[in-house]
Amino acid sequence: MKKRVLNAALAALLALSLTACGGSAKQETKAGGEKQETKAASEKGESAESKAEDASSQGAESASSTDYQVNEKAAADPKVKLVMAEVNPLDTIVGKTDLKFKEAVESISGGSISIDLQASGVLGSENDVLDSVLAGGDSIDISRISAFALTSYGGEKSKLLSVPFTFESREHFWKFAQSDLAKEFLEEPKEKGLPIRGLFYGEEGFRHFFTKEPAVEVKDLKGRKLRVSNDPIMTGMVQGFGANPTVVPFNELYSALQTGVVDGAEQPMANYLSNAFPEVAPNLVLDGHTLGVIEIVISDKGWAKLTENQQKVLEEAGRIAGDYDREIAEQAEKEVLTKIKSSGVNVVEVTDKAPWKDACKKVIEDSTKSQAELYQKILDYAS
Repeated sequence: MKKRVLNAALAALLALSLTACGGSAKQETKAGGEKQETKAASEKGESAESKAEDASSQGAESASSTDYQVNEKAAADPKVKLVMAEVNPLDTIVGKTDLKFKEAVESISGGSISIDLQASGVLGSENDVLDSVLAGGDSIDISRISAFALTSYGGEKSKLLSVPFTFESREHFWKFAQSDLAKEFLEEPKEKGLPIRGLFYGEEGFRHFFTKEPAVEVKDLKGRKLRVSNDPIMTGMVQGFGANPTVVPFNELYSALQTGVVDGAEQPMANYLSNAFPEVAPNLVLDGHTLGVIEIVISDKGWAKLTENQQKVLEEAGRIAGDYDREIAEQAEKEVLTKIKSSGVNVVEVTDKAPWKDACKKVIEDSTKSQAELYQKILDYAS
């Protein structure tokens, strides 16, 4: 019951601060390519598409209004529907970004393109979706993924985006995300021969550690069992802290914390609150070790359904949705942090990140040495 109360509180908070809306059913979601469980949408026979329409009709709008100019040539093209997958609910940062993308595509195309946005993991985890698309499936056209999810499929450039302490600030990330270098990163799947292409980047906030027992400094994590996904960079980071990386599926994390299988984990703040983790791990350390970089990708089969004019619509809508994500992410994070603090969570502000970064030195070097020059280009955007 506590979990439902917290989930409801977060949904109300985000609806107020971001004019967001979404389903009220209890949901458990995950970030990246981790396994996920959801009890939403289908319980009442509601599709994520209908939820998206409800969100729009109840006032889901951008932080700054957008007047869409219809691409008349695209509007005259044959109608096509694209299915889009999202593992998170629509009232999250990424869900709102998806909605903005859908809105922009359908408006600019004059209705010749419609997007069936299936949220809350009803189409599977990010890895499930990628596996299906890369295997030649045609039931999903577009997906919002965590950038590091492509690492498992040979994404060496994408891997650099999840290296600890790569981005010093949001401004640093967005200088990269809106650069020509980012365009090269988005093209990596095509270079690797994968049947997908990147459309645009965004972010869902910095990731932080939360623990059952208080932790103030990085040395306090030594010997503790910290939950990780099956990701070598995250595992290396936790080992650098002197802690014991423990792989636990995301949908089992609450019980793993509750029973002591693990002593802590890490997530963006919104995920920490929405999944009721404060109940079982009421200590949040704002170390901001990684920025949650997201990417919207489309399959080759989905891209081929579109005319050249319609493809241009997706590219333009991607720029609009990326700008929108930039507008809402920081404010959403501030609102969530206020809620977390007011709920009694012990929040530790990390003012000196040098010890944390030093502890990650080995995994940073190991993960970037084969692409040192490219990695330095990313770092240079901080200046």
